[in-house]
Amino acid sequence: MKKFVTEDDFWSLFPNARIGVVICNGINNSIKDEEQYKEMISKAEKEALNHLHNAEFSSNEVIKVWREAFQKFKIKKGARSSIEALLKRVHNGNHLGTINPLVDIYNSISLRYGLPCGGEDIDTFVGDIRLTKAVGNENFVTLGTDENAPPYEGEIVYKDNEGAICRSFNWRESVRTMLTENTRNAFLCIELIDERRLKEFENALKDLAKTVQDNLGGTCKFSILDINNKEVLIK
Repeated sequence: MKKFVTEDDFWSLFPNARIGVVICNGINNSIKDEEQYKEMISKAEKEALNHLHNAEFSSNEVIKVWREAFQKFKIKKGARSSIEALLKRVHNGNHLGTINPLVDIYNSISLRYGLPCGGEDIDTFVGDIRLTKAVGNENFVTLGTDENAPPYEGEIVYKDNEGAICRSFNWRESVRTMLTENTRNAFLCIELIDERRLKEFENALKDLAKTVQDNLGGTCKFSILDINNKEVLIK
């Protein structure tokens, strides 16, 4: 059985964090109706404006919280939380394109709730997946390049026995484990640093699981990991 384990190295930096996990099995991630997902994203982009009350982008709370979190470990210059990247596009009036149903769904949830979301193909994992500090020699090749770019020592990463899966929380993901139309079993996650938003986080997690199951079939179950509940079976 494969597990997702959040290690003590992570909790030493973020003791009050929550990591929400949705495990999806037997789904159909093939694109059947692209217009449906364009509409889903468009609606979410409008709702995302609720998180951008201040005209100065960086002064919005959802941005400030994650920038402060990223100061706690070494990052590549310019690395930002995935939710900042999405909200920046909305702030600038740029629309998100569709990718595949799972990615479109979690991007929509991310925008609506103002929380970072990510996803990977469980069947590509080598051994357990862990959220931890990087050693600094993990293999990592991201989309759009064939170059190995290992994370920095101490960088917060998701990793398995083969290498890093995501760098700097969900800032960049590995091509090796990314979701595709052929994905049948998926690991989806939502990250919470600001514990004042726990209720929104829980609602986002439920919404993510329900939206995937309603649209892609299969079964979806969710779990919340914290400092007292550090691991969950994923397969």
